[in-house]
Amino acid sequence: MSTVQLARFLSGLRYEDLPRETVERTKELFLDWVGSALAGRDAPPVRVLEGFAAAHGPSAGPSEILVSRQCSSPFFAALVNGASSHVVEQDDVHNGSVVHPAAVVFPAALAVAQETRASGKLFLTASVAGYEAVVRVGAFLGRSHYKYFHTTGTAGTLGAAAAAGRLLGASAQTMTHALGSAGTQAAGLWEFLRDGADSKQLHTAKAAADGLMAAYLTRDGFTGAGSILEGDQGMGAGMSSDPHPEELVRGLGDRWAVCETSFKFHASCRHTHPAADALLQCMRRNGLDHTDLKRVTARVHQAALDVLGAVTTPQTVHQSKFSMGFVLALIARDGRAGVSDFSEQALGDPQLRALSCRVEMVLDPRVDAAYPERWTAVVEVETHDGRRFSQQVLVPKGDPGNPLTPGELEAKVLQLARYRQGATAGEMERVMERIRQLERVDGMSHLLPWKSSA
Repeated sequence: MSTVQLARFLSGLRYEDLPRETVERTKELFLDWVGSALAGRDAPPVRVLEGFAAAHGPSAGPSEILVSRQCSSPFFAALVNGASSHVVEQDDVHNGSVVHPAAVVFPAALAVAQETRASGKLFLTASVAGYEAVVRVGAFLGRSHYKYFHTTGTAGTLGAAAAAGRLLGASAQTMTHALGSAGTQAAGLWEFLRDGADSKQLHTAKAAADGLMAAYLTRDGFTGAGSILEGDQGMGAGMSSDPHPEELVRGLGDRWAVCETSFKFHASCRHTHPAADALLQCMRRNGLDHTDLKRVTARVHQAALDVLGAVTTPQTVHQSKFSMGFVLALIARDGRAGVSDFSEQALGDPQLRALSCRVEMVLDPRVDAAYPERWTAVVEVETHDGRRFSQQVLVPKGDPGNPLTPGELEAKVLQLARYRQGATAGEMERVMERIRQLERVDGMSHLLPWKSSA
């Protein structure tokens, strides 16, 4: 009955149930997502999906596509916004479930809220419901699922359905059906990493749009499997060898997924972040320059090897964000790995290429035992003159235990909006102020000035 129990909680969630900390964190995560979505502007996979939406969707609608400032139906707005927010690798992450909730929950929630003119309070409540669903389903599917499946794409479909369903007033029964229809559509495989394909953005695009579609279909009487998660031929049975049904309902109403979610500091795959922080600390503490480095060994968890090990010689900018060698080369030479540091120029830089070849990853059993609840790393450095150093990071920058300050978050969002001229500083100041006051909004409308498609 785990699916039913979870659906009952999601459908019954009220704004008054949310602790103040949960509301404030949801607003921060929403702001962080807006920045990530704008930073995806003009990225090739986003342009293709924008074209698809323009060709096959309506020429106007109630829901905004942030990167183009066009309006469309909720489905196509969620599709494009889901893709654009997962391009630059700065969207949030939940450690224990290994999912990026914002990229699938907020595109669906914003699209539906704008279509229904929902209040800010209802939008926040629905977003919290979406985070609860995606995080709990991700944790339920476990580590074996993540080896082959991009959990953000699979569990994310149910997170989007939960957020959309809550906005559409789903009962416990209709929420169960929505999760069932979302779960049967859940997909997303890691094979794209090997040739740098665009599938990662398709995963979040489809998760957001398909979850939204499941909620709308259910509202109109469409039925879905009642035990899509724990059933004999459900997601747990078919997509995991170590499902954890208890994670679906553990601490419902007492622990909140948004408060456990991390902000990404570096603009790269989250599996690189603990090692990046460790290398940066090691070099600063010991006064090292990148020219001193003979060898860097990153001691990591198995999932980092599974995901990052597929990228040995990155061929695209996006692929370079999944190369431990390239990320640590940027950290060693430039002291950062921000959104503007990953570029075609950097990709072809012979110095960075040479540095990246001096980096290796090895499995560390202690690091692996802590994962996924804690993402840690140990970096060992050997210099050309024979010195050896070691540095461990237990809590990466951006985790709840090592958070971004409000100033750091705002600076990050402004940088993301500026990255591809997604929005001006003045526009973002207005967006930030509106999000700060979101619970006072009577009806969700466009975040940014929009232009007609006529």
